[in-house]
Amino acid sequence: MRFDPIHLPARAGARFPAATRADVPSLPGACTTLAATALLLTVAASLLVSHAGLGWQTLPLSLALFLPTAGFVVWRLDDHRHARFGPANIVTTARGGMAAVIGACAWEYGRLTATDSALQWLLVGSALFALALDGIDGFLARRSGLASPFGERFDMEVDAFLILILCVLALACDKAGVYVLAIGLMRYAFLGWAALDPRLARPLAPSMRRKTVCVLQIGLLCVALLPPVSSPVSDALAVLALGLLTWSFAIDIRALLSRPA
Repeated sequence: MRFDPIHLPARAGARFPAATRADVPSLPGACTTLAATALLLTVAASLLVSHAGLGWQTLPLSLALFLPTAGFVVWRLDDHRHARFGPANIVTTARGGMAAVIGACAWEYGRLTATDSALQWLLVGSALFALALDGIDGFLARRSGLASPFGERFDMEVDAFLILILCVLALACDKAGVYVLAIGLMRYAFLGWAALDPRLARPLAPSMRRKTVCVLQIGLLCVALLPPVSSPVSDALAVLALGLLTWSFAIDIRALLSRPA
């Protein structure tokens, strides 16, 4: 059985047959979506280099940061047993591309925003737009009838990646101390722990608490990154985000460790 520490319970009676890479029907659509997103990402990064004063390394770094999104799609697409890649997954892919561009800007973020807050407003606005899109992809998946375990997991991975990127930005522009990285790294630390302890790899029931905390992480970090917000307010927002995430993880870890084998 493939190890999957992300808890996505299957519907009662649902069956998801294994697939080989060759017979995944949505693979052409997925590849087209990835290629189109990479092209748009290249255009966006090029515009930032030419008009926002960012260094040339923004372009290759943006593409490099998009690789985890593309790699996940190729790796787990066999969990999407539909003929079409679907509008929901297209939106999620676009969110992954936006996170990649935002992350690439962290390279010179502190230097540029020290004298010009326009880039800071642009990046925060982009992150808020990505957050807004997070509420759309689930609706599109249900409306189109193309919901799948892949789509749920894909959405979760992009959320986690965006949170990590925002944490790096918060540190880069002195909105919070190094502790802010714990917000973005906590989930990946949990995955590492789950790889060593099978009890943490067991499924959990769906939880509105987890979804709410995820949205709050992005929202609080975006507010902390706004140009008018500075320390100690930005620090307080980051600490609040860290506290909420720690509380949510503690509940799930306790439930998993106390569950009978």
